[in-house]
Amino acid sequence: MRNRFDRQLLELNNELIQMGSLIEQAIEMGISALVKQDVEKAEQAIKFDVEVDEQEKTIESLCMKLLLQQQPVAKDLRLISAALKMITDMERIGDHAADISEMTILMADSDYEKSAINMDVIKEMAKETTDMVIKSVDAFVNKDLELARWVINRDDVVDDLFDSFRKELIQKINENAKNGEMATDMLMVAKYFERIGDHATNIAEWVIYSITGKHEDE
Repeated sequence: MRNRFDRQLLELNNELIQMGSLIEQAIEMGISALVKQDVEKAEQAIKFDVEVDEQEKTIESLCMKLLLQQQPVAKDLRLISAALKMITDMERIGDHAADISEMTILMADSDYEKSAINMDVIKEMAKETTDMVIKSVDAFVNKDLELARWVINRDDVVDDLFDSFRKELIQKINENAKNGEMATDMLMVAKYFERIGDHATNIAEWVIYSITGKHEDE
């Protein structure tokens, strides 16, 4: 019975890794579409959200099967409940990645270069948040407390990037009111990345709970 349970837990890990991979692709394709103003690629990136939603359902079903068909002990119960919480945050990350691509389509006729918007900050936010998402899932699979805490601490880096980008956009508006609409749209994009970082942090906190049985702020 335990061998079967362990096999299903391994399946759960693999499905979570797959969901993380889908999110990673969505973010990477989304930022590429944004920088290149590639509407077709943005539309492709949005389609990943459907796959992410389906993967959430698959994992949720597997977790329910583990809870109902098996008799998990306290530690296993924490792990399964944490996985259920994690996929909610992962699904929201998929939503935000799609939101970013939808903003790309909305801004298709904008001229980033002419407004001198610093896309390097947005690219750095994409890189940092993608890294946080992947490492938070890795921390769960490998039961790695230190990696989970690294993810939580990394959220400060994303927050600092967001704050600096926001200040830059305010300056652009002050320099030329015509930059207002584009600056507002870009601020939305940055905010979506900032939220992705928050959700990755939530995942890492659930990883810690699954291992220790305690929330980090307790």
